Amino acid sequence: MSSTGVPKIRRSAASSDASDVESDSGDSSGWEDQNELDDREETTPVQCVLCDLKFDGGAADVWSHCKKEHDFDWPALIKTLGGLDFYDKVKLINYIRKNTSSIKFESLTKKDFESEEYLQPVLEDDPLIIQLDDDDEEEGGVPVDASNSVLPIDVSDPAAATALIRTLTQQINDLETNFANYKKAVAEDYLKRAESSDVVYAKPAKVPEGKRDDDTHYFDSYSGNDIHETMLKDAIRTEAYRDFIYENKHVFEGKVVMDVGCGTGILSMFCARAGAAKVFAIDNSKIIDKARENIFENGLDGIITCIRGKVEEITLPVKQVDIIVSEWMGYCLLYEAMLDSVLYARDKYLAPDGLMVPSECRLLVAAMHDSDYMNDSVNFWNNVYGFRMSGMKERIREEVAVAHLKPSSLASEPVVFLDLPLHTIKTGELVFTKPFEVEIKENVESLDAFVIYFDNYFSTSRKNTIPENARAENWDGEGVAFTTGPGGKVTHWQQGVLMVQDGVGLLKTGQKIKGELTYRKSEGNSRELEIEIDWEVVGKGKKQKQLWHMR
Repeated sequence: MSSTGVPKIRRSAASSDASDVESDSGDSSGWEDQNELDDREETTPVQCVLCDLKFDGGAADVWSHCKKEHDFDWPALIKTLGGLDFYDKVKLINYIRKNTSSIKFESLTKKDFESEEYLQPVLEDDPLIIQLDDDDEEEGGVPVDASNSVLPIDVSDPAAATALIRTLTQQINDLETNFANYKKAVAEDYLKRAESSDVVYAKPAKVPEGKRDDDTHYFDSYSGNDIHETMLKDAIRTEAYRDFIYENKHVFEGKVVMDVGCGTGILSMFCARAGAAKVFAIDNSKIIDKARENIFENGLDGIITCIRGKVEEITLPVKQVDIIVSEWMGYCLLYEAMLDSVLYARDKYLAPDGLMVPSECRLLVAAMHDSDYMNDSVNFWNNVYGFRMSGMKERIREEVAVAHLKPSSLASEPVVFLDLPLHTIKTGELVFTKPFEVEIKENVESLDAFVIYFDNYFSTSRKNTIPENARAENWDGEGVAFTTGPGGKVTHWQQGVLMVQDGVGLLKTGQKIKGELTYRKSEGNSRELEIEIDWEVVGKGKKQKQLWHMR
C-alpha cells in the first residue's frame, strides 16, 4: 500500500512465506547503480573555488593551483583569520564560491561569512568540503608530502608506524564526525528556512463543523516505521517499481516527476538515480521528515524536493510534470481510497503525453473452496483448548479477511471484473457495479467464499495496451507486471477473502456462478470499503446477496 494509510489487519498480517519475501528483498540484482555511483564518487574531480577548473588529485591540487594561478594561499588565509574550526571552513568555502567575482581577501573577516546560510553547499556534494581537513597540517595532523606521497617517517620502525596509524585513524574518525555533523547542521538549517519561508506549499482545509474527518487517523498511521518496513520488505512490490524505473532510464532521464504518497522516499530516489531532472515527493504524514533525511543522506536533495501536505491542497512550483509515480494500492485494490488523490494529481499536473506509473490495474474475482482455511478461520472457535467460543464467530462472515491462499484454494479460474487504465479512468468510476461469471473447475462440496485480488502493469508509454487475456503472474510483455493473487509470490496485500453465509451445497465441474459485484465507500468512513455481491449458481434456482466490510 501507499504511504498514506493502514488498516489494523496489515500490522498483524503474517504468512508462512514471509521469510521468502525478506530473502528476496536482499537480492542484489538491479542495484548496480549504487556501485556505479560509489565508483564515480571515488574519482570525483574537485573544482577550484575561484575558477571552473577541476582536479583529480583532490584538495591538495586545488590549493596548489590557487596559490600559483590566483595568488590565493588557503593555509595563510586560515592563519590570518586566527584559525577556523570545521564549520567556519565550510562557511568560508561556500562564501568564496558565492562571491568569487567580488571577494577581497585582504579585507576579509570572520563576520563576512558567519551567517548560517553559508552552511548550504554551493556545489552539490562538494568534494572540497568532504576533503576539508585532509591537508590541514596546522591542525595537528601528520604532514604528508602531496607531491610524491612519501611518508615522512621510517615505517620500518614499529613504534613510529603504530603511532602513525593511530594518528591517521583518529583523523579519519574526526573527519567523519565533522562531516556528519555538517550534514545534520545543513539539514536543520534547511528545515528552519523552509518553515520561515514566505512560500506556502499547503493550506490545510478546515473541516466544516459537523462533517467527519476521515483523514487524521489515516495519515497518522503512516508516521511510524513499522508499516514502511513492511512495504519495503515486500520484494514483489518494491522490486517491480525499482526494475521498471532502472530498466527504462530513457523514460525518466531529464524528466520532472511527482511521487504521490512518497513515504520513506524510496520511489523518488529510484527516479532520481534513473536520471530525473526534478522529483517532487509529496506526503501528508510525518514520515515526510524521515524521507527528507533519507534523501539528504543519499545526496539526492538537489534533485528531490519534499513537500508535506495533501496533494489536493499543495501548489507545486511547476505547472506540469512528465511522470506521476505512486504506490497507492490498498487491500482489494481500492481500500483507503488513495487513488482518488492520485487521479486528482494526474488531472491537475500531468502533461498531456505524461506517464502514470503504474499504468494499469485489474481487479479479479474467483470462487473458493478450501476446507483447511475454513477450519482454521471459522471452526477453530468451536473448540479452543477445550472451550467453546461460538460467540467469536458472530459476524465473521461479514468482514473481508486478508490471507495468502494456495492456488488450489480457487474453485474457479479468476476473471477480471474491473479494468483501471490509469491514464484515463475517472474518480467517479471507482464506485461501481460490474457483472462477473466464473466456472467451477471440478466438483467441490460447497462455495466457501469469493476471492478478490489485483494485477498491476507498468508500461513505458500510455499508448501501450494490455491484452484482455493477460495475467500478471506469467507476464512476458513490454514493461513490468506483478500479481497479488494466489498464483504469485506473497505480497503484503495478499488476497481479500469474502466468506459466504450459504454455500448452497455441491458444485459440479463446469457449473457457473454469475452475478454483480459492487464497490463503494463506507458511509461511516470514506477510507473504508464496502463490497456487495449479488449472485446465483446457474441451475440451482437460488439468488443470493451479501455485503462485506473492509475496515
